Amino acid sequence: MLLARFWKDIRGGAAPFLALAAVPLVGAVGAGIDYSRANAARTAMQSAVDSAALALSKTAQTMSGAQIQTTAQNYINAIYQRPEVHDIQVTTEFTNPSQGNFALTVTGRGTVDVMFARLLGQSQVDFSAKSEVLWGIKKLNLALALDNTGSMASSGKMTALKEAAHNLLTTLKNAAKQPGDILVSIVPFATDVNVDTANINASWIDWTDWENVNGSCSNSYYKNKSSCQSAGKVWTAASHSTWNGCVWDRDQNYDVNATAPTTGGTLFDAHQASTCPVAMMPLTSDWTALNNKIDAMTPTGNTNVTIGLAQAWQTLAPNAPYNAASPAPDLDKVIVLLTDGDNTQNRWTSSQSSIDSRTQKACDNIKAQNIRIYTVRVIDGNATLLKNCATNPDLYYEVSQASQLNAVFSSIAQNLANLRIAK
Repeated sequence: MLLARFWKDIRGGAAPFLALAAVPLVGAVGAGIDYSRANAARTAMQSAVDSAALALSKTAQTMSGAQIQTTAQNYINAIYQRPEVHDIQVTTEFTNPSQGNFALTVTGRGTVDVMFARLLGQSQVDFSAKSEVLWGIKKLNLALALDNTGSMASSGKMTALKEAAHNLLTTLKNAAKQPGDILVSIVPFATDVNVDTANINASWIDWTDWENVNGSCSNSYYKNKSSCQSAGKVWTAASHSTWNGCVWDRDQNYDVNATAPTTGGTLFDAHQASTCPVAMMPLTSDWTALNNKIDAMTPTGNTNVTIGLAQAWQTLAPNAPYNAASPAPDLDKVIVLLTDGDNTQNRWTSSQSSIDSRTQKACDNIKAQNIRIYTVRVIDGNATLLKNCATNPDLYYEVSQASQLNAVFSSIAQNLANLRIAK
């Protein structure tokens, strides 16, 4: 009977229940505050490990595992200022998932003591944050095919090109984690390419046409070997030591391919060009020599984009005469072509359309070999041809003022020295 009357009596009976209900209610609201504090601490930790991972990726390849761990711990201790967090732990993992690719993972863990959530039986909140930096420091073989024709002397183009090229080389030098990771060739071109007089005795030079026009006849009236000998006179070819190093287009269709020069039309045709650009430089990581070559460039002669492209490709080919590395998963091969004018002269013609067709064939053949092509048009030149030559439209750059060249080359350099973050 007493129990029955207790349940029926409503006088002041709600107060005890409300008091009992307030405990979990306060705990739940307070827990939200506690978890908010913990989440803020975790967010700050995420920012810290992101920053540490990115900073360490620049030097991780040259460090031991212990050095990476210590450096990451010190870095995070310096930038992660959260006094409410204790038991902070930092772990690192550096791996080489595939040839030429690297991964660095930095993980941070910490603990935040709670106040309100204790009412629900919890004394602390543990959290963690992880950042992974993946980078493909692939080996890079880069050929710079640079217009050195007479028109490059105008509007400050050659001066701007030199500055931009120097900055590109600096960026790539800094991106090279190990010596030889990045090799660069420089191919200044006009109507011809200068393959260097040091190759005077190379088996891949064809002297036939050169000797036909460089020499003297026993009768000075005749100016070439063919007419001299047809007249029954004696032709004396000039010494090869007088050659200025220039070659021009090979026989078609070797002129648009990187076939090894062994015999006949595959050989490079010596040519005593009156406007011979500075000698080219095959692939090298001698940054001083590369910068000196840029400084030595001088505008001269007419435009033959085809031979510039063909010789640039030849420096990347795994065959004679330059014997570059064979294609490999960890090796990118790239050509940067810069010109400021239309095609005007090659070995056979001064017809722009005819020369353009040879240039396009060279572009198509290069891309078929999975060699990436960037093209840069400086003020003048055949925009359609250069757009079509680039691997894709995003790799074509149009420069309306020489002063823009530095920004363009900086963009290309950053693309080549790529680094990506995955969280």
